[in-house]
Parts: sequence; structure tokens; C-alpha cells
Amino acid sequence: MIASMSGVVEALGLDHAVLAVGGVGVRIEATPATLASLRVGAAARLATSLVVREESLTLFGFADDDERAVFEAVQTVSGVGPRLALAMVAVHTPDLLRRAVAEEDLAALQRVPGIGKKGAQRIVLELGDKLGPPTGGSAPAPATTDAEVPGGLAAEVAEALTQLGWNDKQAGAAVTAVLDSPDAPAADDRAAVLRAALQHLAGARRG
Repeated sequence: MIASMSGVVEALGLDHAVLAVGGVGVRIEATPATLASLRVGAAARLATSLVVREESLTLFGFADDDERAVFEAVQTVSGVGPRLALAMVAVHTPDLLRRAVAEEDLAALQRVPGIGKKGAQRIVLELGDKLGPPTGGSAPAPATTDAEVPGGLAAEVAEALTQLGWNDKQAGAAVTAVLDSPDAPAADDRAAVLRAALQHLAGARRG
């Protein structure tokens, strides 16, 4: 297993980063919050999990070992693959997922696209205490500014949201709401726009 990767960030996308490691550019799928912490040209270390499929090898990256552990643990639930697991840690911090499972908070689990009531019940039943108790960690607050975000970015962010599991209508509405808000993220910060849209979608499901 590849437990971590360290290198210089060569490129950043809406759903991945490319790290230069030993002369090789390694593509690593990651959450918006993790990507928002990276900068092109800067050194970085990501905790990683390699998912092997018959037709592909996909490396997923995380801000720390705890997030990776939760990502791997939730995949022990039947019907939860790596993409859904990534969406779970994108919408909720590890501690929020721990609380949701421990308290059997089905509504919180259903804020993740692709998880319905039955799926949430299965997650609670099959995970049990595998995630352990909350550690007290908190999610990083997104950086915001009043800068205007170009329209081309809206389509890219909406596409990233659909890849995480929301439908086109939900994704488009979330991006529009974020970009129309007084605290719209900076024009060059795609990850911040995507993270804000995720928070908006989670809030919409809560309501």
C-alpha cells in the first residue's frame, strides 16, 4: 500500500492534484478541502490510499492519516465504493461522520449524494464502532472574498459536483447560490468555490 506521497505540486484540478515525485507526475484524487490547502510549485505531503480495480489504479489523497482511515473504513460497508467514500469525507469531516454514525443521525448521512435512508441505515449498522470516538478535530474554514468569479468557472465547479453525485440541477443551483452570495470566493480559487457549494448542498439537505 502507498501510505503517503511527498513532492512538489505540479498542477491542481477541481478533483485532483499532480505531485512531482522522483521525476514522475502522480495524479491524486482528493476532496476540495484538501486541494484548497495545496499550492502549485509548493512542496506537499498527502496521506494516500491506492484503490486497485481490474481496469485501473487510482490514488486518493487526504490532508491527514485520520481522513484516510475514515475513507478506508466506510468502504467496508456494502455498496460503498471509493467515489462514494470520497464524497462522504468531502461533505463531512471525520469527526462529523463519527458522530453521525454513533448517534445514528441518518439525516446527516443522507446529506451525502448517493446515500438514501436505507443506505444511511446500512452504514450505521455495518460501521458500528469501527470509526472510533470523535477526536475533537474541526473543519477548516473556507477563505472568502468579495471578488467576482468568472462564469466559465461555474460550469467547471458544477461538473465537479455532478462527479461527486449530485444531479445537474442541484449542482447548478448550488454554484449559482454561492457565486451570488456577498462572500463569493476568490476568482482564482476553484477549490474554495467547490467547497462552498458542497456546504450549501449539505445545508439544503439539512433543511
